[in-house]
Amino acid sequence: MERRLAAILAADVVGYTRLMRADEVGTLQRLTALREGVLEPLIAEHTGRVVKLMGDGLLVEFASLVDAVGCAVAWQTAVDEHEAERPEDNRFFFRIGINLGDVIVEGEDIHGDGVNIAARLEGLAEPGGICLSGDAYRQVRGKIEVDFVDLGERDLKNVAEPVRIYRIAGHEAKAVPTKAPLALPDKPSIAVLPFDNMSGDPEQEYFADGITEDIITGLSKLPDLFVIARNSTFTYKGQSVAVSQVARDLGVRYVLEGSVRKAGNRLRITAQFIDGVAGDHLWAEKFDRDIDDIFELQDEITLNIISSIRIPILT
Repeated sequence: MERRLAAILAADVVGYTRLMRADEVGTLQRLTALREGVLEPLIAEHTGRVVKLMGDGLLVEFASLVDAVGCAVAWQTAVDEHEAERPEDNRFFFRIGINLGDVIVEGEDIHGDGVNIAARLEGLAEPGGICLSGDAYRQVRGKIEVDFVDLGERDLKNVAEPVRIYRIAGHEAKAVPTKAPLALPDKPSIAVLPFDNMSGDPEQEYFADGITEDIITGLSKLPDLFVIARNSTFTYKGQSVAVSQVARDLGVRYVLEGSVRKAGNRLRITAQFIDGVAGDHLWAEKFDRDIDDIFELQDEITLNIISSIRIPILT
């Protein structure tokens, strides 16, 4: 297993789901043209490598952190210029997260906490903004002419230790149009987000999706509960999105999210049950199991999660 230190840039489009709903074909064509005509040449100019495309997002690797930050600044400027003639409610705005960390190399792909932290930083960046980890900031300060704002330490999802975060000044938040929140149903409502595959093993993607679908199916059998359909929640797959935004977009009170991680013959499944309106964590659990019968394991974890969150929802 090859490891190396890398500068990782994660980026995605703000409000992509809204834009796709308004014009699916046109939005996809515009994003492809922007990526191929503007972003990929910028990445190549800064000696970066596109690791993979993820719907509206990109994961990019750089050997130099200065190149990564320089590319991010040029990226946001170029997108602003490219989209300047469009109405504000139809522009592309990107969020960018940058981290310096150890990565596991698997063919052309990279995995590990270094990548996870970059993805979480992207989710914390403002529209049109750039966030860096403390490790990245310490390596790049004084080497590039930008100003940094210290945002303090934050707890990031599925990251063991708090991470200090910095924002690049001068890329203020853009006023991205948002639709009005949907009214909450009369009965308790929940959205189950796709469980994240944190292991780097593509086969576990099926298990993560399967356990998500089983939980949705199980909860749908409860007559006193309003459950968002799979097709709606899976639009958030692979995206770093705030739970409050999911609750607002889908018109639900509660959100369940989790992750799956495999090591040898062991699986670790984590789940968090959150009040999307108040922002409170109502329940969280970690399950460590041996992989003997994958379907029996899936049924056991699903039943355990449903039983655990059913009481706080319906009482």
